Amino acid sequence: MEKTIREQLFVLQDITYRDFTSGLLPTVSPDTVIGVRTPELRRLAKRLAGTRQAQEFLTELPHAYYEENNLHGFLLEQIKDYTACVDALESFLPYIDNWGTCDCIAPKVLKTNTDDLLVRIRRWIASGRTYHIRFGVGMLMRFYLDDLYRHEYADLVAGIRSDEYYVNMMRAWYFATALAKQYDDVLPYLSGRLLDVWTHNKTISKAVESFRVSPEHKEALKRLRIRR
Repeated sequence: MEKTIREQLFVLQDITYRDFTSGLLPTVSPDTVIGVRTPELRRLAKRLAGTRQAQEFLTELPHAYYEENNLHGFLLEQIKDYTACVDALESFLPYIDNWGTCDCIAPKVLKTNTDDLLVRIRRWIASGRTYHIRFGVGMLMRFYLDDLYRHEYADLVAGIRSDEYYVNMMRAWYFATALAKQYDDVLPYLSGRLLDVWTHNKTISKAVESFRVSPEHKEALKRLRIRR
């Protein structure tokens, strides 16, 4: 079944896009990138959703190609039952080995049980595994920065200790987004220097680049940069 789906992916191959994508994924071998644009992958996922092909493909792990992993993620997004979706996600997370696949997965059904999801997020963040942590922080950023926001969630992200670039980049992304949505509550993490220097400065850079942060707040944040 995976071979059949792989053939469909190669039909959609764009060599120029393959070369461009490979350059953005330093942790992925160029030989495992086919070169299929995301809209094409999403359309394929919608066509396959609910079919026996899709069901079998989701059990055929690990996949050989980057686009197969992304298609897997998009098929998870098509699952409408929370328990089925999150269980399939738990099975897939150990096979994610790059930021692109990690960040493209965002099943909307997850927001239907934010209590259970939060338990899983805490476990992912405590796992010590790069892309489990990154995915967990990404879910906190996506689902818990508006009405569901709690200061303890920002504490959870601030408390992560990692030398992994892809973990700390997501932490910075989280805090930059939090500054756009929960500025007064999140600012003390920067004014009080509660983050490591790299994440602190990267947070400020990303917030300054954001259209969602006001000019006044951007100026205040610039003054908080740590000079080494």
